[in-house]
Amino acid sequence: MPLSGVFHNPVFIATLVASFLAQILKLPICYLRTQEWDWSLLISTGGMPSSHSAVVTAAAVGIGHYAGFDTPLFGLAFAIASVVIYDSTNIRRQAGFHAKQINRIIKELLSGESKPAEDFKELREVLGHSPLEALGGVILGVLVNLVLWQLWP
Repeated sequence: MPLSGVFHNPVFIATLVASFLAQILKLPICYLRTQEWDWSLLISTGGMPSSHSAVVTAAAVGIGHYAGFDTPLFGLAFAIASVVIYDSTNIRRQAGFHAKQINRIIKELLSGESKPAEDFKELREVLGHSPLEALGGVILGVLVNLVLWQLWP
């Protein structure tokens, strides 16, 4: 199948749309919370809604619509989506908590010095998602799929 064929694939389109919308929606949602525009959210992980959850949900629901919810392919898509969502809400989130504590400890250790160590680079603290952010991504993925399924010829 040539590369142009992927653009005739409703599951592929749903995942692209879900990912794009999740990243775009992070901007106004963050603005409502902080009253500041954070343009880095367009290309970063973390935040509401979870683009990871949106993408894997859109893919799984799209496969269910296209191939059938009673197929082994949907079962596989559901399993992969479950692992990705679990990872983003648990493992990556815990790594973010660890980064936050490590950053605090390093800042405390360096505060006695006249200047910070030149090789110190602060760790990213927002790596994963809260369960609510993941749920937001799941809902977005389902909604994108339902709309696309109604519009697809």
